[in-house]
Amino acid sequence: MAKPDFDLIIIGAGPAGLTAAQYGSRANLEVLIIEQLAPGGQALNIDMLENYPGIIPAKPGYDFSEDLRRQAEKFGARFLTEAVVSLRKEGDRFVMDLGNGETRSAWAVILATGTKHHTLNIPGEAEFYGRGVSYCAACDGPFFKGKKMLVVGGGDTACDEAQYLSRLSPQVLLIHRREKFRAQKALAERALHNPAIEVRFNTRLREIRGEKQVASVLLERTDRGELYEEDTAAVFIFAGASPRTSLVPDLRTDDNGYLITDQTMASSLPGLFAAGDVRATPFRQVVVAAGEGAVAAHSAAAYIDALKGEVYR
Repeated sequence: MAKPDFDLIIIGAGPAGLTAAQYGSRANLEVLIIEQLAPGGQALNIDMLENYPGIIPAKPGYDFSEDLRRQAEKFGARFLTEAVVSLRKEGDRFVMDLGNGETRSAWAVILATGTKHHTLNIPGEAEFYGRGVSYCAACDGPFFKGKKMLVVGGGDTACDEAQYLSRLSPQVLLIHRREKFRAQKALAERALHNPAIEVRFNTRLREIRGEKQVASVLLERTDRGELYEEDTAAVFIFAGASPRTSLVPDLRTDDNGYLITDQTMASSLPGLFAAGDVRATPFRQVVVAAGEGAVAAHSAAAYIDALKGEVYR
């Protein structure tokens, strides 16, 4: 059988993918990591990473991501900035069609594609995207320094991003449709006690208004059904996410669409492993994703060794 282009291809360069690239390369595999955007994934949106073991003082998510990338490159991993548009298995090899019309192949694949943010599908959201509507505080917050900003959501990301924005402006309004946060207690408490953040529970965003830029929003008090308008220069939406599994629609998933693997990170398709937020896991954190990436690379190396033994005997 013809040798593929690489031993291992990793799709997605978040913490899971970057860690897998490092461990795969250290196992003497020829590793390619393909990422459509910048390496780092969701970690790029973290203001200060303060709960990763061994990192003290806290480090910006961007710096952490760059360290992971450099580390993987140091051990020999190669990077390709491109979209993977299809993935199939041909015999013992996986073949990927890329957005530029080229293909790449490997004995094994680690899917570390993460998740995509949810939209609210409300009037003004799509129209003002990039003109005051954002899903990344670190990316767009500095454009609104000193101005009033609205944050929507009640989970870890919403509380963390509101904290980041509070360093740019003393006027951050954080709304959540329920009566309490879903976020970890430490993050929720920090948001609640930050004098620059005003928290309003039982409040839903109904419409985003403006002309060329966001100027105001229409809010609803869910407990009273009351509608009112609030001025704001920007709207940051953190309403959850869905796993990016379109490349592997036939693999086994849980009820929410996350890939199910065994403890070796092996999916229901031999040779295809999953790690990070795309995988069904009870706890989605950077440290968990990194650990899963290491396990996936170790398991992929064992799979490839066994496969080569069969192919070349």
